[in-house]
This record gives sequence, C-alpha cells and structure tokens, in this order.
Amino acid sequence: MTRALPLIVLILAGAAWGATQPLAKTAVSEGYRHFGILFWQMGIGAAVLGLICFLRGTGMRFSGRDLTLYLVLAMIGSILPGISSYSAAIHLPAGVLAILLSSIPMIAFPIALAFGLERFRWRRLIGLSLGFTGICLLILPDTSLSAAVPVIWIFVALISSFFYALESNVVARWGLDGLDPVQTLCGASLVGTVITLPLAIMTGQFIDPRGPWGAPDFAVVASSLLHAAAYVSYVWLVGRAGPVFTVQISYFVTLFGVTWAMIFLNESYSPYFWAALAVMLAGLALVQPRPKAVLVPMTQPGHTEPS
Repeated sequence: MTRALPLIVLILAGAAWGATQPLAKTAVSEGYRHFGILFWQMGIGAAVLGLICFLRGTGMRFSGRDLTLYLVLAMIGSILPGISSYSAAIHLPAGVLAILLSSIPMIAFPIALAFGLERFRWRRLIGLSLGFTGICLLILPDTSLSAAVPVIWIFVALISSFFYALESNVVARWGLDGLDPVQTLCGASLVGTVITLPLAIMTGQFIDPRGPWGAPDFAVVASSLLHAAAYVSYVWLVGRAGPVFTVQISYFVTLFGVTWAMIFLNESYSPYFWAALAVMLAGLALVQPRPKAVLVPMTQPGHTEPS
C-alpha cells in the first residue's frame, strides 16, 4: 500500500483538478462572470492555504519583495488566465477546455527558449507541433466544434494556457525568494482577492453569498476546494515521489476533465475531438521534462522548471 499511495494520490489529484473544467462551465452557466468567480475562488483558496500554513507553522511573509512576487503571480497565474478561461467557458464545451490545458507545457517550451532557460531540442519541437496539430483538429471547419461556436473562443482559452506557461517560466527564472509553494500561492491568492473584490463590485459581477444557492454557487465553492486539495496533494507528491513522477498529473487532468464533462454535462464529441485528444497527449509526452528537471508547482498542473 505504501508503494501504491503516490499513484493513488496522483490519480485523485488529477481527478480533482480535471473536475474544475466542468465546474467552470457550470459556474458561468447562469450569468456569473470572471471577476465574481475569481474573488470567491481566490478568497476560499487563501483561507484554506492560510490554514495549512498555520498548521504547518510556516507563517506568511509580507515584505515589499514578497508582495511584488504575490502581485505578479496573482496577475499571470490567476486573474488574467481566469478572465480568459471563464470567458471561453461560456462558449466552449468543458471537454475542449480540458484538452487545451495540455497545451501549457507545450507553450512553456518556446517561452523557456526566449528566457534562456532551455536549449533547443527537436523532441520538444515535435511535441509542440503535435499540440498545434491537435488545436487544428479542434478548429478546422466541419470538425469538433459546432458551427454555432466561433473559433475565436479556442484562442481566448489558449490565452490562459499562455499565462500559466509564462508563470512557470517566471518562477523558474527568478525563483520564490525562499518562500515555499504553499506560502507563495496563499500570498498570491490574498493579493488576488484584494484586487478582484473592487473589480467584481464595479462591474456588477459580485456574487452574493447569502443565496439562494444554485448549481453555479456550489460549482464555485467546489472548484475552489478541489483546487486547494489537489494543489496540496501535488506539493506532497513532489516531496514524496519526485518531480518527474508528479508531472504525469497533466495526463490525468486532461483525461478526467473530458470524462467528467461526459458524465456530468452529457457532452458528446466527434471523432475529430478524440483525434485531437490523442495528438495533444502525444505532444504532451514529448515536452515533459527529463529526469533532471526540477518541478515548480504553482497554480495549475503541468508547471515545470525547464531542464
């Protein structure tokens, strides 16, 4: 059982993170929008992670440099990608959103090249090309998307993947200044909560927690709790099983995201969708880090420090 425990945790964490895609679809289904959702998502996350920091006895730091780090990561790791992903979730099937998550490591590769963190490798370029092929299978005429869904929303969803990929490279390039990942995400969530509250109020997107509660309200809370639980499990796995084992969670996030969408949202897909899924997973396999890579988990699965 001891040997099997990391695999069990890996699968459960992937299942939890994968569930956040159909939950995002549910959250926007009746009119809730990004700033209102992000405020509660980050606020709940900050409370859960803050409690974990307290129980661990690690506390929090709030120097000027720490606040700058929290601000940068809140913007590129939560707020900006959250705006794009929740906007796209209004129009795209949850299964498509789950597939697009696998593009994060692929997009991270050219950014790492630009940052000087990675050397050119044909293997990863082929993986990037497969990812592009998978996206083409989703957007070409008469393929996966209904004609009623403008293709532009695929690219809006990919904006979130770009920011998550940028975040992982920013962390790899400049580090966390001695903070551990849970402290960092807690601080970023606190700063993000402060930023999104006035934005939610000014735009009329604030979600009144007093109810009456419906499916979108439960989806926002469930997504926040599942994300926090999966993230803590992710960090535990890095220490227990190592980074190369843990980064395989990317596969489970995508596969469970598609599965949950089929089960709970009754989504069905064309053969082009399944071809896109296979191609994207193959591309993901080619861009995964080598054994010497050091994983830096932040706010989404698949974040790695380039080897």
